[in-house]
Amino acid sequence: MDELELARVAVLSDIHGVLPALEAVLAEPEVAAADRIVLTGDITAGPQPAEAVDLLRAQGDRVLWIAGNADRELVEYRRGERTEIPDPIAPHAARALRPDQIDFLATLPKTLTLPVRGLGKVLFCHATPRDDEEVVLVDSRPSRWAEVLSDLAEDIRTVVCGHTHMPYVRLAHGRLIVNPGSVGMPYGRTGAHWCLLGPGTDLRVTPYDIPTAITRLVHESAYPEIADWADYFLNARASDTEALETFGPRDGR
Repeated sequence: MDELELARVAVLSDIHGVLPALEAVLAEPEVAAADRIVLTGDITAGPQPAEAVDLLRAQGDRVLWIAGNADRELVEYRRGERTEIPDPIAPHAARALRPDQIDFLATLPKTLTLPVRGLGKVLFCHATPRDDEEVVLVDSRPSRWAEVLSDLAEDIRTVVCGHTHMPYVRLAHGRLIVNPGSVGMPYGRTGAHWCLLGPGTDLRVTPYDIPTAITRLVHESAYPEIADWADYFLNARASDTEALETFGPRDGR
């Protein structure tokens, strides 16, 4: 193994400020033992954004951060660069973040590249390598993948992305594409979804006590609609079929 190559990388995406789900994943022995934890964006747009940021920053330098579109939107909203955000919980999340956290989120990169054992040079991003809102799906057509991946260096053979909250692994024009799913807002099935890289690709789901987590969010979050929000998202009431149908037009279908 090359001395710069990482043996194990845990990838956590789309946490969305759901602290109980994040705590459950961080308690996983293989996450605790990973060489690095990579966050592929949308960390904060949810019920407990400040608490999630504090917990992750407390893990130290082994956590590597990427901003998602929702994190960017919260920063823009707080800095007066936009007056609204489509996600109903996002303005609450933006107001809940401290100024130092806003400043920190504003510094986060959009992509990150790391060498991982068995996978070579891996590019991590939120939605796609070129855009933090672009949609690609497990069944996106080959021509769509060719367009999305067109600017990548030839030596990047694995791309890890989030954004759509549904886990998958597929090949696209010889590159391995990995989506770990969502820690905090899964579509299709419950649990906190993440993945472990090196030397292969292992999609994981961490079960946790959802009724207790919902009760906790209702007591700890100031978001007025938290009970309905938590029931819907933590119980994964949006099916994968519904999500694919919703995202389909943004995939150019």
